Order: sequence, then structure tokens, then C-alpha cells
Amino acid sequence: MKYYTSLLLIFFIIQTSLGQDKPQKEQKEYTNLQEALKEPENVFRLNLSNMEFEELPKELFRFTNLQYLNLRGDHLRLIPKEIGQLQNLRVLDLSGNDFKVLPKEFSNLKNLETLYLSDNPLLDLEEDFKILKKLRNLREFHLENDAIKAIPASIGQFKSLEELYLNNNKLEHLPSGLKSLKNLKLLDLDSNTIPDEEIRSFQYYSPTLKIKF
Repeated sequence: MKYYTSLLLIFFIIQTSLGQDKPQKEQKEYTNLQEALKEPENVFRLNLSNMEFEELPKELFRFTNLQYLNLRGDHLRLIPKEIGQLQNLRVLDLSGNDFKVLPKEFSNLKNLETLYLSDNPLLDLEEDFKILKKLRNLREFHLENDAIKAIPASIGQFKSLEELYLNNNKLEHLPSGLKSLKNLKLLDLDSNTIPDEEIRSFQYYSPTLKIKF
């Protein structure tokens, strides 16, 4: 009897171990709002890019478990304060839109790690940075192709930042706050007009930082 009990126990342990080794099922990425609304609590990835909403549908804020949201190219003129309800967001793409400032409630996105604000020349960076610097988990920040001539010094308060993409802008000098970004690992400055010697001087100051220019 003890022999069979031992065999059953070993079999159970093996099965449990094998189950733990199985990769988790990949999360479905929804591209249709109406389909996603059938089970909003089970939607973790939502891609509504290039739909030219101009204004976000209110139903969007029912997806409180959302971790990835793509609103690229929707020509949004305003980001509503309700965006702050999506507190599980980790990746948010707001590239290719027409808004100037983010609502103060944007700072409620405490889990946000990656933010895209590319292809938007209307951004008021001074005002937006007052809000974005409160995102303590923001590690990857994209500001490509925004016709930016200068980066506010408050970029130095983005303490968790590891990757910063400023390529394809109109920068003539390095942002003064960069030296405060101790966790920065990658800085993309390609297609700007910053003097090479200025970049190399900064690279000497921070030898572990990878700079593209």
C-alpha cells in the first residue's frame, strides 16, 4: 500500500512540475472595440491605431485590466482625464496625434513603463514634463520626429529612465538635465544638429551609456 501511495505522490509531483514549465498562453491583442467590449475585464492588449477618433470613446475606460494600449495615428486633439483610470497600463502609444498637453490625471498611471509621444509637433513639453516626471516606473520614452528644438531641463527628474529616443528632431545642444539620469542606458540622438564633439564629451562623462548619433 505504501509503495502505491509513494508512486502516486511521485506522479503528482512530476505532473505539477511539468505544468509549471508550460509557457503561459500569449495574451490576445484586440483590434476591434466592439469585440473587446464583450469581455472588458479579460482584455489586456488593445490596438486601436489609425482609426482617427479625434476623441476617445468613453467605453475605452472600461478596460481597467489593460496593460498595452495603442492609439497611434488617431489624430486625438485631447487626452481626457479618464485616462488615469487605466492604472494597469505598462505600454502606451500616443504617437501621431494632435494634442498639446496631457491631463494631470495622467500621473495616475503608476505602472507605465513605456510611453510613445512621437510624431506630434504640437506637444507642450514644459507642461507635459510636469506630469510625466511623476511616473516613477517610466523606463522607455519616445519623442522621435516631434520637431523639438530644446528639451526641458526637468528631463533630469525622470529618475527611472533607461532608454530615451530623441532622434529626428531639431536639437542643437544636449539637454542640460541628462547628467542626472543615472539609470540611462540608451540615448538616441540620430538626425539632430548637435555637434559631435559635444556628444563625445558627454559620452566620456558617462562611458556606460550607449549613444546613437
